[in-house]
Amino acid sequence: MNHQPLTLDQLPRCCVEAEFDFATTDDLEPLTEIIGQDRAIEAIRFGLGMAHQGYNLFVLGPPGVGKFTAISQYLTEAARRGPVPGDWCYVNNFADDSKPILLALPPGRGSLLRDDLQRLIDDLKNAIPQAFDSDHYKARVQQIEAEFQGRQERAFAALQEAAARQNIGVHQTAGEITLVPMANGQELEPEAFQRLPEAQRQQLEAAVVEIRRQLQEIFQRQMPAWRKEAREWFRALNHEVTRDAVGLYMEALSRRYADLPQALDYLNGVQKDIIAHAELFRPQEGPQLPLPMADEPLHRYRVNLILDHGQSIGRPVIYEEHPSYANLVGRIEHRAVMGALLTNFTLIKPGALHRANGGYLILDARKLLGQPFAWEALKQALGKRELRIEPLEQVLSFAATTSLEPQPMPLEVKIVLLGDRQLYYLLHAYDPDFAELFKVAADFETGLARSPENDLRYARMIATQVRNRGLAPFDRSAVSAVIQHSMRLEADALKLSTHMRSVADLLVEAHYWAGQNGNDTVTAADVRQAIRAQIERLDRVRDRSYEHILRDAVMIATEGAVIGQVNGLSVLQVGNFSFGQPSRITATTRLGDGRVIDIERETELGGPIHSKGVFILSSFLGSRYGQTQPLALTASLTFEQSYGGVEGDSASLAELCALLSSLSQVPIRQCYAMTGSVDQFGRAQVIGGVSEKVEGFFDICKARGLTGEQGVLLPQANVVNLILRQEVLDAIAAGQFRLYAIEDVDQAIEILTGVAAGVPDAEGNYPADSLNARVQARLRRFAELRRDFGRSDGGETARPAGHRAAPEPPQPSPTP
Repeated sequence: MNHQPLTLDQLPRCCVEAEFDFATTDDLEPLTEIIGQDRAIEAIRFGLGMAHQGYNLFVLGPPGVGKFTAISQYLTEAARRGPVPGDWCYVNNFADDSKPILLALPPGRGSLLRDDLQRLIDDLKNAIPQAFDSDHYKARVQQIEAEFQGRQERAFAALQEAAARQNIGVHQTAGEITLVPMANGQELEPEAFQRLPEAQRQQLEAAVVEIRRQLQEIFQRQMPAWRKEAREWFRALNHEVTRDAVGLYMEALSRRYADLPQALDYLNGVQKDIIAHAELFRPQEGPQLPLPMADEPLHRYRVNLILDHGQSIGRPVIYEEHPSYANLVGRIEHRAVMGALLTNFTLIKPGALHRANGGYLILDARKLLGQPFAWEALKQALGKRELRIEPLEQVLSFAATTSLEPQPMPLEVKIVLLGDRQLYYLLHAYDPDFAELFKVAADFETGLARSPENDLRYARMIATQVRNRGLAPFDRSAVSAVIQHSMRLEADALKLSTHMRSVADLLVEAHYWAGQNGNDTVTAADVRQAIRAQIERLDRVRDRSYEHILRDAVMIATEGAVIGQVNGLSVLQVGNFSFGQPSRITATTRLGDGRVIDIERETELGGPIHSKGVFILSSFLGSRYGQTQPLALTASLTFEQSYGGVEGDSASLAELCALLSSLSQVPIRQCYAMTGSVDQFGRAQVIGGVSEKVEGFFDICKARGLTGEQGVLLPQANVVNLILRQEVLDAIAAGQFRLYAIEDVDQAIEILTGVAAGVPDAEGNYPADSLNARVQARLRRFAELRRDFGRSDGGETARPAGHRAAPEPPQPSPTP
């Protein structure tokens, strides 16, 4: 039994400045490729190259690994090589104003059409009134009016002649027509009319009736027909004059857009509508509406250019920061006019899908799913490959008001969703449409395998970040310190972290501290100061926890020896800061029925993984010591002074050692702490947070005074995960602190107690002075006592360990 602590040479190789031959980052070439994401980049390249439907991308990985930066960089480069998409315009549908027409035009032609139409309207505002104010037009109008007036006069003259032959006089005054009886060419007064013979009066009265009938014929039938005919003449005249005024302008426009049939059809419609509504261009009589409504009638000839790619280079790359329903699929705005909400095609506004059409749209998946109906709208647009602008209240049937129905836009876009892995797996499992629409997953790594080549590439990446952010140059010692911190972030000496946000933050903060220290170049001391400052901003909880331990409010022994008590190690997470601290684990054993009681589980403070670890160590006891005799013991395990939940199995090896100490009655030296999980065969298994755990116990020991005896036991497989602070390494080198790498529980208990564990012989018996022999003897004594009690009470004897009652399954409990 000769267990030696780890030496510095046995600890993982960290990056040292001697590995590099540059002086500062100014000497390094910038890194143009994306580091450590070969799998993701290949998936992105494949997804962008696939033109078939459904091959959209979901870029998954934890926040901060550079997903957005990488995808933006790659898409920008790919977009430059692609064709520029065309312009899109909404124009008025002269047949149905509620259904605007969508025009597709080559890049840059949309703005030309818009400007040409605006100039046309401005020109016609002068040309049409001038045409209607010309002498020729006025003469034609007078001619039509004279013809109509002549017809009226001829009809009235004929009526007067017919009335005179029947001795009836016709007088027209102030819009009234009066019929007066006559005799011998003289108009009769009422008294004279009454003195006429009866037959003559009746003849005159009948004549009056006939003349009135003829008047009605003229005023009710002939004159309306003449007026209608006159209006047709005026309309034809107006159309002719307007056509002549518009023709020259429209002819020039039509030649300009002769290569665009859709635009040409629209211009023909514009010409017909202007001719039909020439009065819109003429000065209006009566009171005018105030601006901006005075020009409103002419909005029907405007062009709503919703996408203008005249100045674009390549395909568009759009990132929508706030992917709400309206921001995604567009919206139809309204204008309040005299208490009413009015809209028209000029108030149609594009969404992110419109702007990205023909290119790429990047969306944050969590933000997208957090917006009502946005996810369903995106799926519908991708499924139908068209983009329809519909107000949300209309989609949900919340409002019955009349709105516009713009012509849908054909959609050809590649969607890139950014999200974490859990979100991807949930969508894939619970949304049947997701797998059909997002067939390409680009999974970003969190770590990069270390090698001399990759260390240099990482240094070039640091140099690139330094240049891009305008920071002071980093010397090679600072670069080495950043790489060591990267290893710490990854918790693996064989990997470098690709969490670029953390690395970038450290670079910026090290630059700040270099300036505070008056350094023109950032050194390793500046980097370490930045790391310490990051920790100090968040370590209030750690300080209070250590304060309780150092004041013995929380009892953690770092010297002496105690039976059934061991220092376990745990990791606490506070925001993005984690730290280790020791926990006092105790075990008691007594005569019983073979149960191992997990007090944490019994009080519903233990999580399922912790309970599983207790069951495993219970199985280990039965497998090692219960082959030839029943386990007639009851054992209790607990985390002392633990008032929150306990989860994880990293203390199961410590719990097993506490049990063996209690059974063997051999004390455990409290100068040690340990971590590691255990399997059913007693082998130590890897755990997480090993560096934080070691440093947590080191901090307590250092505060109390390092004796050279204190140390930490950890699984052999976790040695590669040790990325320790420099002061811990210095203490190890000076022999003031020890680390032991263990492979099984026997090695652990030997170091903790100083007693050999012992190796069983062929019959399963251990050497007399070994710790396992003491455990075996204690358990044999328990079994004999149990058998004796069973005989004296007349009850059945203790059952073999393999047939004891199974403990209840663990109950779930809150995770701390």
